[in-house]
Amino acid sequence: MLWLKRLVLALVVLLVVIQVVRPSRSNPVVDPKNEMSASLAVPPDVAAIFARSCNDCHSNRTIWPWYSTVAPASWLVAFDVNQGRSELNFSEWGMADPKKRADALEGICKELTEKEMPGPIYPILHPTAKLTDADIQTVCRWTQTVRPGAGAGTNQTNP
Repeated sequence: MLWLKRLVLALVVLLVVIQVVRPSRSNPVVDPKNEMSASLAVPPDVAAIFARSCNDCHSNRTIWPWYSTVAPASWLVAFDVNQGRSELNFSEWGMADPKKRADALEGICKELTEKEMPGPIYPILHPTAKLTDADIQTVCRWTQTVRPGAGAGTNQTNP
């Protein structure tokens, strides 16, 4: 029984000590000229879907939840946000080359259709982020109407 008390004490001490290692939870400054909506006509329904299901990991407008301050969850959240931003960042859309933007639009629909995004854990922690089939169809329909150049600087869509 003494070993169990020591084990619990060691775990508590470990949990306290690991709080010292804090990942960055920053939101880089957003330049409205570089946001997706500055170069593409993003309909309000699509923007709402992105805001509730995608922006925390795919923009510089992350809303950091309380558990992102507690290790080891903080490490996982920061890793996911950093990885998500590196793959696709709506806040830095205008800084990417047109080919990458066109590929990203195709990838958005593909990821949603294959239920790869927003990932398995995120909707559990954020129930409003769960995408319905209608949400996926709305986003995919929009991505298919956007010109292949993926917004070269003006709000462009196919006629």
